[in-house]
Amino acid sequence: MIKRGLIWGLLTSLLSVQAAHGDETCMSPYMAKIVGQEDYVYIWTLGLEGVGDGEDKLVTVDVNPDSESYGRVIHSISMGGRNEAHHSGLTDDRRFLWASGLDTSKIFIFDVHSDPAAPRLHRTIDDFVEKTGGIVGPHTNYALPGRMLITGLSNNRDHGGRTGMAEYTNGGDFITSVWMPTDDNLQGAVKSGSYADGYGYDARALPRRNVLVSSSFTGWNNYMMNLGKMMGDAEAMKRFGNTVVIWDLHARTPKKILDVPGAPLEIRCAWGSQSNYCFTTTALTSKVWLIYEDDMGEWQAKAVADIGDASKIPLPVDISISADDKHLWVNTWNDGKVRLFDISDPFAPKQVMEEKIGEQVNMVSQSWDGERVYFTSSLLANWDKTAATGDNDLQYFKLYQWDGASLKPQFHLDFIELGLGAPHQMRFGARALYGGASAQSPSGLGAPPAH
Repeated sequence: MIKRGLIWGLLTSLLSVQAAHGDETCMSPYMAKIVGQEDYVYIWTLGLEGVGDGEDKLVTVDVNPDSESYGRVIHSISMGGRNEAHHSGLTDDRRFLWASGLDTSKIFIFDVHSDPAAPRLHRTIDDFVEKTGGIVGPHTNYALPGRMLITGLSNNRDHGGRTGMAEYTNGGDFITSVWMPTDDNLQGAVKSGSYADGYGYDARALPRRNVLVSSSFTGWNNYMMNLGKMMGDAEAMKRFGNTVVIWDLHARTPKKILDVPGAPLEIRCAWGSQSNYCFTTTALTSKVWLIYEDDMGEWQAKAVADIGDASKIPLPVDISISADDKHLWVNTWNDGKVRLFDISDPFAPKQVMEEKIGEQVNMVSQSWDGERVYFTSSLLANWDKTAATGDNDLQYFKLYQWDGASLKPQFHLDFIELGLGAPHQMRFGARALYGGASAQSPSGLGAPPAH
């Protein structure tokens, strides 16, 4: 399986940019890609008390401009309660969408292949904490060959930031878990700076380099606390991660711990066949960081750009790297803005555009062809704003066309007005994906190999 996974990852890394045209850019290199226009966006949505039925939902929006239902919600499935719906991810064959809850640690697996316009709940994993040995807060759902990698944010001992990662089969059966390296248990990793905090958040793979990169954030005690209360609590503000870990991808063992102070969030890696680097941003210090392999083959971390005025706490959240590795979209939740950086020189990013999207903005999904950019608004239930100023939208899903110079609004949906809740993670789907007409591997060789 490891050999086949390595071959598939290599083909993906080398050929994906040339062959895929419609998919979002920040997916696993092991995934089958959508070729052409995406038909649906699946939005993992937080339930809000007093809004509709108040439950978390998977909401399906038709985004194909040739469709009669373009720009409308065509399906919604409620989860029976609130779980702090946060992130989601597709399996390598795109047949199932995994969506997790940070509070309850439940994972919901949706069948998106039987009827892509109307996903159905296939399986619920409600023993994640028990199976993984105490990992709490499943966050990133990331496709590996025939498996899903799930990063955690916390633990069941003190609900702090020390955590781990787990692996499951695509069907939802637990395989194994591994904990983040700490000062008292480095697990063979080299501690290159001041920190080995054991915190976790996101993860991305560079199969060609046999590297997995993970970032860090904070634990359950903080992300389930009211934002104002937390920011006024000096001790709580000390409980944020300051590390990025470089792992041996196939052995799943940590190799090097890098200092990246200020709570590094999403990891986005370059697609180029000779581009051995990734980006992250720090929520508390408002910087773009480059995680890169130097000429000696050693992985390093370097702050390379500022994001707005850190004293105003813009709070960088989601980022998206373009398919040609030339631009990086950066959302800042607190001021509701998106900024675009020219990263042609990854060591010297330059901001080239800035635009207000709403009262707050969190997730950004960019189409592979670079022509469409989607935004959603919600961060965490206890952190989200409760009112908007002026004409700003508060909880929304928005689509823009991008012509290389400006964002042109196409449509937006007010999730409060529609009684849906607070929209968070987005994933793309297609009508004919499973009949072979709309999807292929990035190499054009068909679906990923069986595992």
